Amino acid sequence: MAVRDPLVAPAVDNSLTLPIETILGHQFAKPALLREALTHRSASPRAGARRKASAKHGAGSNERLEFVGDRVLGLLMAEWLAERFPEEQEGALGRRLSHLVSQPVLARVAESIGLEDALDVSPGEARAGVKKRATVLADALEAALGAVYLDGGLAPARAFVRRAWEPAMTAQAEPPKDAKTALQEWAQTRGPDLPVYAVAGRSGPPHAPEFTVTVTAAGGTGTGVAASKRAAETAAAADLLRQVQR
Repeated sequence: MAVRDPLVAPAVDNSLTLPIETILGHQFAKPALLREALTHRSASPRAGARRKASAKHGAGSNERLEFVGDRVLGLLMAEWLAERFPEEQEGALGRRLSHLVSQPVLARVAESIGLEDALDVSPGEARAGVKKRATVLADALEAALGAVYLDGGLAPARAFVRRAWEPAMTAQAEPPKDAKTALQEWAQTRGPDLPVYAVAGRSGPPHAPEFTVTVTAAGGTGTGVAASKRAAETAAAADLLRQVQR
């Protein structure tokens, strides 16, 4: 689909010029979907009484679109992997899929396309650096994909995924191991002790919790933040592996 000049998408209480249509490769028929995808829950109408008058479709947070994008990403990635690795069976394909849709990879993809610059967060959260958090970047990327799918269908969503995830896909010479499994194997080569995981904190509302988990192994410590303890453990393991592999 042809891409026109960057969309000028007004935020709820100011104006923001977003080259995001160019980044996503899709011209939105419903710009409200794009604004919704780029709105962190801290900047949603429900986050403050001053924005209640703007609580329309497209002015809420991106959590709903994140839900959609997560499912769309899983489908399109499975389709791509089946095409790219026709000789591999479910186990190997599953490990590749888990890696490609993991929070660390999503955060790196979001960073590579400059998605954080387009995010709408509250001033307080912006000062706290929330735009750089892996969990926020990953959620926003899935929400953007969900918006593309709902606005244009699978074709533009597929084109965006294959373009944005190409470096991560081509880097997989062999099916990757789960980060927790890889960390355990690494730790066992250095002694009898297995990695130890601990929940360091929990924040966010009940419907959208955010867990912080640490993992310690062979004298090193990794930290992960995600919407579930299991995902946070995986992110923590990946963080420690990145440290020891430098």
